[in-house]
Amino acid sequence: MNIKVNEINVSYTGNIKVSELPKINSSVTAATVFYENWNKDNIELHESFKLMLLNNNNRVKGIYTLSTGGITGTLVDIRILFAVVLKSLTTAVILAHNHPSGTLSPSHPDKSLTRKIKEAAAFFDIKVLDHLIINPEGNFFSFADEGIL
Repeated sequence: MNIKVNEINVSYTGNIKVSELPKINSSVTAATVFYENWNKDNIELHESFKLMLLNNNNRVKGIYTLSTGGITGTLVDIRILFAVVLKSLTTAVILAHNHPSGTLSPSHPDKSLTRKIKEAAAFFDIKVLDHLIINPEGNFFSFADEGIL
């Protein structure tokens, strides 16, 4: 019997030494890393949802753009989110999305999605350290700092 299946590859590309990766120790540091790596040509045009993947020492393994949507929202498929997190052997994540309008207030769906991701992450012993809302000027709202994570 000659059964063939596709091989699934997970790749991580980078030539930065672990000791040189940014270490996240506050919401300010996380927001700065996200903002500096956000495409400024479209941060005020449409919403995007991103994941900061962290190692066990809270060093940034990378940032993954999970979705890009419209002016007032973007679809977040939690199955894809966890596929990325698990395949990258990530132990902690920080979530972020932008509000093109500039407002920093989380919506009810923002809060609900955050709670759902945090509950699912707990099953895999993955920490959700924060969820940031970033506006086009680089200002941010931190769910953790506000006690709603």
